[in-house]
Amino acid sequence: MPNESTPQKGTASSRFLTLTGRRIARALRGLTGAARIAITKTVRPTLPDDDLRWLRGRIDACLAARGGEVAARSMAAEIGHIYQMLNDTGRQRFLNILAVHYDVDHAAARELAQKLAQAKGDELIAAEEAMREGLESPRMRLLKRFNSIEGGVKFLVDLRADMLRLTRTDAQLAPLGREMRSLLASWFDAGFLELRSIDWRSPAELLEKLISYEAVHEIRSWSDLKNRLDSDRRCFAFFHPSMPEEPLIFVEVALVNGMAGNVQKLLDETSPSDNAAEADTAIFYSISNAQSGLAGVSFGEFLIKRVVGELQIEFPNLKTFATLSPIPGFAAWLTGICVSGEVNRLLPVTETLQMTALTGTKQADTALQALLSDRLWPVEPRKALALRAPLTRLCAHYLYRQRSAAGRARDPVAHFHLSNGARVERINWLGDHSDRGMTQSHGMMVNYLYRLGDVERNYERYMGGHVVASQAIRELC
Repeated sequence: MPNESTPQKGTASSRFLTLTGRRIARALRGLTGAARIAITKTVRPTLPDDDLRWLRGRIDACLAARGGEVAARSMAAEIGHIYQMLNDTGRQRFLNILAVHYDVDHAAARELAQKLAQAKGDELIAAEEAMREGLESPRMRLLKRFNSIEGGVKFLVDLRADMLRLTRTDAQLAPLGREMRSLLASWFDAGFLELRSIDWRSPAELLEKLISYEAVHEIRSWSDLKNRLDSDRRCFAFFHPSMPEEPLIFVEVALVNGMAGNVQKLLDETSPSDNAAEADTAIFYSISNAQSGLAGVSFGEFLIKRVVGELQIEFPNLKTFATLSPIPGFAAWLTGICVSGEVNRLLPVTETLQMTALTGTKQADTALQALLSDRLWPVEPRKALALRAPLTRLCAHYLYRQRSAAGRARDPVAHFHLSNGARVERINWLGDHSDRGMTQSHGMMVNYLYRLGDVERNYERYMGGHVVASQAIRELC
């Protein structure tokens, strides 16, 4: 479940990191209320070796559960409180201990596999059950204990956020990362999520979270927020029963006539509000993940379809449902093909000649890089004219042809919408001329179209390896 963009340093990301500690603290206050625990030792923030040995003893006791399930939950809550006392160094040491010392016993698993291979008749069922238990790591059992404690699920989400933030390059943590992702994915299926509408009358705490978590187009002020919650706008949030006060995803929608192609115009606070009842198009212009600990955890297909259903009930005149989306990977990909010399192969001669003539160079990739290196090119008519057709064509190629190593659309936002049943509809020239828009996609934006009758078929085609796109997009490729 991606954001449609990544927060910039100094804006949403810095606010997020500030909020992370507060969220874990709130979660652990919930743990305290559930278990009424007593901390039996003051642990130093860096978790030095002697504290680490003591903590391992508490983890072992929690896993053994010799005092029963209630005692095990109390110890799990204590471990959570201890984690909260740690700084980043201590937390990284804690995560490494989970990864290294509480992994699956592979030697025992191999023995169980041999017994399973030899089992027959009634013994087979027992051998299968023993194999399943043997493949569950002790750390997974520890993590599951938090599920039954008030605030425990939120604690695990934030624990994974710490892991992603602190240990991106630590290969030995990869198995722990996969287990945490699998565990959270089993708890955060789309069928469990509650959809709520947000407006200017919503609780202030929720509105503050919307400002903090907005990761696509920064909300700069309360007046900006009020504009996004005006009569011709709608905002929705998804919640999980285990985290009823913590939004998982925010979806922001503009009700307009015709398909929008420029986000600055769409968010202009000085523009008069449209009559929502007369709107024929709903534009999804921002989809933000509010929980970084759920990065990569899919909430299931057709998430947007649920929002569309709500909008159709309130506004039966709506005919078109589309996004105005960023293309966060385009600029980096374009730089790569310029370096490798592929640009000339992807563009017709008429488009390369315009660029080379203007720059006085012979190679299209060199000309393209030279033109884009001038940050003022959008306001210089000759340069903008020379770039418009090539950038549009290359952007279409990137969205329609390029694949990741896993075989899905290379652009993460494209993958999100295609896996929700949309199709690539239209590329918008200079649709976002903000600093972020120019940096990540040279100002290009894209509309993904949701036709309700085609959503499931589009999804099936995409899962089969085919990117669904309009004829205009296909003709550019």
